[in-house]
Amino acid sequence: MKALKTPLFFLILLSFFNINSQEIVDHNAWDQILVLNVTDEGLVDYDGVTNDVLVFYKYFRYLQNISPEDHWSKEEKLAYWLNVYNATVMKMIIDEYPIASINQIENPWKRKAFKSKDVRYSLDDIEHSILRKFGDPRIHFLLNCGSMSSPRLWNRAYTSSNIDYALEERTREFINDPQRNQINSKTVRISQLFEWYEDDFASNHMDVIDFINEYSTITIDKQITKKYVTYDWSLNKNDKKTPITSNN
Repeated sequence: MKALKTPLFFLILLSFFNINSQEIVDHNAWDQILVLNVTDEGLVDYDGVTNDVLVFYKYFRYLQNISPEDHWSKEEKLAYWLNVYNATVMKMIIDEYPIASINQIENPWKRKAFKSKDVRYSLDDIEHSILRKFGDPRIHFLLNCGSMSSPRLWNRAYTSSNIDYALEERTREFINDPQRNQINSKTVRISQLFEWYEDDFASNHMDVIDFINEYSTITIDKQITKKYVTYDWSLNKNDKKTPITSNN
């Protein structure tokens, strides 16, 4: 293993002892890892994370020593579990790295990869049994499963202070991203996330198209037949060149 990058190590070490933090959970270490290793396009320098893996593991252990309390705000709980999900995906990938896809990992969605207060969770547990129960379909655009078609991994940590902004802006970005959704006056090809989680988006007398139209810069005619973009499970590595393709 290569030596830790000294500036990063001390920067993150200091963040753990930031007594001025207003957050119940200190996500500064995760924030610095993301800032340094994730591009604006959501592509990850997995080699960079691996080089500083001890810093990442320290943050991951920190998360595992915390369990959300009843007195936490909804925003604090949501930020915690979103960071837990994305950090767990990151850990599973770097533990097996180099790989070309998260699907090369044995049973990644069912593996009990995260432990908090003696309770073990899989990615499916975190997403379906915890996060979806918040009742906000926008959470799907903040979860990253390490793939090219997944919503982009934000290069900032989620916190109780930025979660409302993140939910709105990450949703808007995803829907208007031509790699994830191809929308024009004649053609509508949307992410398979809208197919897999249709019930989450179709609520309060809305359907999927109604939801998309709330954020899309182009209004979709509901008479147009929608198709789905082929999901690319290739690793969201920062040297990925292959474009996402769509179903014809």
